[in-house]
Formats: sequence, structure tokens, C-alpha cells
Amino acid sequence: MKPFRVRELNSTDTEALLAFEIQNREWFESHIDARAPAFYTLQGVAEHIECYLSDFAIGVWHPVVIEDDNGEIVGRANLKCIDSANSTAEVGYRVDQRLCGQGLATLALKHLIQEAQMRWGLAQLVAYVYDANIGSKKVLERCGFLLERPPANDNTAGECRFVLAF
Repeated sequence: MKPFRVRELNSTDTEALLAFEIQNREWFESHIDARAPAFYTLQGVAEHIECYLSDFAIGVWHPVVIEDDNGEIVGRANLKCIDSANSTAEVGYRVDQRLCGQGLATLALKHLIQEAQMRWGLAQLVAYVYDANIGSKKVLERCGFLLERPPANDNTAGECRFVLAF
């Protein structure tokens, strides 16, 4: 397997992130909600990055990218909705379709778990995955997340909630 690294998103990632998102757009939209068409422009991605970095600066978001040995972005992941008061956050990730099954989502998620504990002092992470997204569910289970059964009045329509408590 080629070497990959996980690093924080930065403002110079606009072109590389746009290329990654465009290349995988159809694949991602088959697993998660579609982004607005305006996102798929240099300006749209630049604004997206600026928003994420602003949220990172105030401690409510932690965005990372996965790079291959050529510096190409091949995945991304986030701690989002970081709630320091309740010591919780949500996780999300996406990997280039060509590289699925090579452990990149697991690599990124393990990185986020470590950041959640060491940097943010969190006690719990939550992930929401569509029931049909078998690969993502396997990644979560591999990293210690447990499927949480929904309450009887749940109306999340095919979404599963996974929880990891430290």
C-alpha cells in the first residue's frame, strides 16, 4: 500500500479539494446528501474551506484531509459539532472511490479519535450513516463504534447512529 498521511485542512487546498470533490461527486451523492451545485467551483470550495477553518479556530470543527505520497487529496474527514460542554462531537469522512477498501477511512477515523481525546478532551463521538452504506458501517465498527438502537418514535429514515464512548 502506498503511504498516506492525514493532516489538517488549510486554505491552500482549494484546487486539490475541488478536484477531489468533482472526481467523486457521483459516488458521494450515492451515499450521502448532495452538495449545492455552487459548491463545485473554486469560489464555492474556497468559501467552504474558509467556513471550516473559522469553525476550527473557535473549536467547533476539526477538518482533515488524507493525502497520497504525491500530495493529492484522496479523502477527508471531520470532527463536527464539537460540544466541549458535553464532551461530544460528530464524525464524518469520505474517501476517493478508487481507493475504497484500502483502509483510508479507518486511518482518518483513528486520527480523529486521537484528536478528539488528546486535543479536544472529548468523551464521546457519534456518527450517522445510511443503513445501505455497508462500508462506512464496517469502518465505524472496526474503530470501536457501537450501533445504537433508535427509539420507537425515531423518524431518521434509514439512518443508523453509531457511538464511541471513551
